[in-house]
Amino acid sequence: MIFLDKLKKIDRGLIVLLLCLVAAGTVAIYRATAGTKLDGLHISSLVYFGVFCIPMLLVTILNYRLLTGKLAYYLYAFGIGMLAYVHWKGQVVNGAARWLSIGSVEIQPSEPVKLFTILLAAHLLQKREGEKLRFVQDLLPVCAVFALPILFILKQPDLGTALVFVGIFFGMLWTGNIRLSYMLTAVGAAGIAAGSVLWLYYADRELLSKFVKPHQMARIQTFLDPASDPQKSWHYEQARIAIGSGQLHGNNGLYQQQGFVPYAYSDSIFAVVGEKYGFLGATILLMLYFLLIYRMVGIILETKELAGSYLVAGMTAMLVFQIYVNIGMHIGLVPLTGISLPFISYGGSSLLTNMVALGLVLSVKIHQGSFE
Repeated sequence: MIFLDKLKKIDRGLIVLLLCLVAAGTVAIYRATAGTKLDGLHISSLVYFGVFCIPMLLVTILNYRLLTGKLAYYLYAFGIGMLAYVHWKGQVVNGAARWLSIGSVEIQPSEPVKLFTILLAAHLLQKREGEKLRFVQDLLPVCAVFALPILFILKQPDLGTALVFVGIFFGMLWTGNIRLSYMLTAVGAAGIAAGSVLWLYYADRELLSKFVKPHQMARIQTFLDPASDPQKSWHYEQARIAIGSGQLHGNNGLYQQQGFVPYAYSDSIFAVVGEKYGFLGATILLMLYFLLIYRMVGIILETKELAGSYLVAGMTAMLVFQIYVNIGMHIGLVPLTGISLPFISYGGSSLLTNMVALGLVLSVKIHQGSFE
């Protein structure tokens, strides 16, 4: 009975937006794989969605306060343990050890660790009860919580996912009432780091190569000077050409069908949307994302308990960062990196993480004023 009562309070708007995004993703995956050896991958994606509805609903009816309490420490420790095990026994794919094989199932531990980190950060931030964050007592512990998974993930190496953690970190601190001077210092430090990379790229690439890995140097070069090495900039250029060729209404997807766009069904699926459905199709997709984020921000503002607000803020920052970087890297705003497009790209681990993230947001919405 309590289960049904909770489901009656579910945010129907978020559910409708989730269904629209998954439907759009299924169609895009079908377009990206039809007639190839991966034909039928959209069916697997739908099966994943159906199965993952179970954990999403379980998390939805579970009181989020249980997860933002002391249990957050255990979940976080479990997540760090998984990352350590990946570093030791992880399956190497394309030169990176990011996956664990459990029978016939492969999981990417860095995905659920995003959620565990957000839960613990929300727990730590809510202790301050909305007051300005102190540097030693409040800010440093949260920094440590984010720094540990980032270091493990950078060793895999997986710069894209590590940057997602950085985006979540800044999003949660901003909501957590960080002092403006601290935030400006952090942003300034990030700006100096980016500026240093840019200056070294043009002034002394040999010195820069001592700080970044060869594949990272190749991505920087592809972004700053695509014409310098056409082979390395192939992915970047073909994605932009495919999106541009879609014009207003889209076309038959020639670039994608002939295999010019690498990983069209996963990381580069926005190129499929842009080419096949044009500016109008891409705009509709962006509008769905806007409505999703708008509704999540609304829940942050409606939530009276700080732990719930910080939790939803972390999930919102995670989705916003992934959406921006994935789309941005295909239209020339940011360098290429391995970040999937939420609910659209094919991938079990990322879909499960994003659906559970929405489940936690729905839990915050449902349990306002209720402690059951």
